Amino acid sequence: MVRVALRPDGLKVDRADAVSRVRHVFGLDIDLGPINSHLAGDPVLASLVARRAGLRPPGGWSPFELALRAVLGQQITVGSARVLAGRLVAICGAPIDADGLTRCFPTPAQVLDADLGALGMPASRRATIKAVAAAALAEPALFEPHAELAVCVGRLMAIRGVGAWTAHYVALRALRHPDAFPASDVGLLRSMARLDGTPATPKALLARAEIWRPYRAYAAQHLWADDARAPASPAHDASPLRC
Repeated sequence: MVRVALRPDGLKVDRADAVSRVRHVFGLDIDLGPINSHLAGDPVLASLVARRAGLRPPGGWSPFELALRAVLGQQITVGSARVLAGRLVAICGAPIDADGLTRCFPTPAQVLDADLGALGMPASRRATIKAVAAAALAEPALFEPHAELAVCVGRLMAIRGVGAWTAHYVALRALRHPDAFPASDVGLLRSMARLDGTPATPKALLARAEIWRPYRAYAAQHLWADDARAPASPAHDASPLRC
């Protein structure tokens, strides 16, 4: 059961929209029965599914925010990505005063108008952030779900600086495509290498994941959850997909 308390404190809140977004974030409209049965057909995943039968990939309140967080988190740790997200909000998020909140996550227009030099990240990645914002303004359907994974991923990869990892991550969490699978993610590679010796390469993992179709996104979440409980190592936090 999920309990939600709305405390707008001066903010304009549409209750129906808020409830819909909460259901999206937690995947409450998803029937896990067929998904779990399918994944449990793989002996490696069977034990993971039995341990966390209610596990769903987490969604996001705003697809645009999630997409920018994915770009901010490319090739760095979860903690570093959070710092950068905080800087972005401080630079161009609109100020508010509501229940302890001081700023909103910026809109695409606010990101485009901002000088992102103070972010402290490579110019190429700042350009990608701007490109995602421009695409979100130009293409209203950019973050709309589509039955075809290739369409979801293709829209995103058409944006300068957005590669397969970022596109699949956004498709998995923001668009909730059940078969999205960022095969180059270090957490997934590490988890499968530990669980059954799958070579830690995207090509090998993609081949191993064929049996999980069309629910690779759920398999990925089980692998991330298992990776998170594994003994820590100096590079263990390298995957930004557990943010």
